[in-house]
Amino acid sequence: MIRREFLQHSSRVAALMAAGGLLPLGAQAAWQSNAFEAKSMTELMKALGGSAPVESKEVTLTGPDIAENGAVVPVGVATTAAGVKRVMLLVEKNPSVLAAMFDVSDAVDANFSTRVKMGQSSNVYAVAMTGDGKVLFAQKEVKVTLGGCGG
Repeated sequence: MIRREFLQHSSRVAALMAAGGLLPLGAQAAWQSNAFEAKSMTELMKALGGSAPVESKEVTLTGPDIAENGAVVPVGVATTAAGVKRVMLLVEKNPSVLAAMFDVSDAVDANFSTRVKMGQSSNVYAVAMTGDGKVLFAQKEVKVTLGGCGG
């Protein structure tokens, strides 16, 4: 009896979350693979329909100056820019430049932390894209002593 009630309540909660856009939809399975296949920031902006990137103080990037292990490099991105709809982390010398992409809504604070894999020392970019296609970025060089992409 308790299990049946639990399942009924779970399905109601899941339905409400899906209706509110809080659960991923099956249609989102066709994510933008062309963005993750980009080899440079220029190719990435073209794939996402963004304008030419402009360096901005409204975007901040945190990360170590030297990463001992390139397999797990902690980085963070935050922005105070208005109208931001997407935040990305890029690693310039990785086989795929796009390391992470976060969609932002008005209900979400544009402040993310994660770990990225870096094969070698490289520039890391924090990129914020607004709803009208304006692209702002910050960059930082991260030196890697032990590569994380098979090196």
